[in-house]
Amino acid sequence: MNRALFPSAVTAFVKSLIVLAIVAGTAQAQDAGHGAAAAPAAKVDPAKGATLYDSGDAARGLPACVSCHGAAGNSTIVANPKLSGQVSNYVYKQLVDFTGPNRVNPIMTAYSKMLTDDEKKNVAAYLASQVPKAGAARNKDTLETGRKIYRGGIADKGVAACASCHGAAGDGLPIQYPRLAGQHQDYTVAQLTTFRSGGRKNSAPMSTLAQRMSDDEMKAVADYIAGLK
Repeated sequence: MNRALFPSAVTAFVKSLIVLAIVAGTAQAQDAGHGAAAAPAAKVDPAKGATLYDSGDAARGLPACVSCHGAAGNSTIVANPKLSGQVSNYVYKQLVDFTGPNRVNPIMTAYSKMLTDDEKKNVAAYLASQVPKAGAARNKDTLETGRKIYRGGIADKGVAACASCHGAAGDGLPIQYPRLAGQHQDYTVAQLTTFRSGGRKNSAPMSTLAQRMSDDEMKAVADYIAGLK
């Protein structure tokens, strides 16, 4: 045996083992990653959302949404928004926003923090599937002013038409733009006022537009929105 060759052979053998170990470890890591990526996301369940909306969860101290927002989201309390037929992604986003600093409400912030992410999505999906009841405009003297603001904006103040984001019929668009049709006048005015004051900060465009509107303009467009179907 050529002893001079023995150390080289051992070294080559050890290097081979190291390479094989690295390859095997990389393959295992890739398999694990693929397995995690392939794990199915939890399916949104409107039925579970309905149960939580109607009954809450007494064991966790979660109140029933229906007590404030009405059966199927058709609130009869003018200070509380109608949620029936609302864009599901928008409701989910608001429930998430309530847990942060940009939208704060003593009741909704506490409630939202108790909900899991899946529960937020389930409640939002349930509400989106419900049929909203129509509202009605109350002030015929400002109806035309409200219509002009909603459909054409206020050009000299740089206020864009509400319809450009919320749709001609007030049906809204996913995530950013909520359904407005039939919403309580009082609630809409309250939100515009809160956007203007900086109390609500989860929509930069709405904050900017609200700062350019007078109280009378807010009331006029809110009344027009209430009558949209």
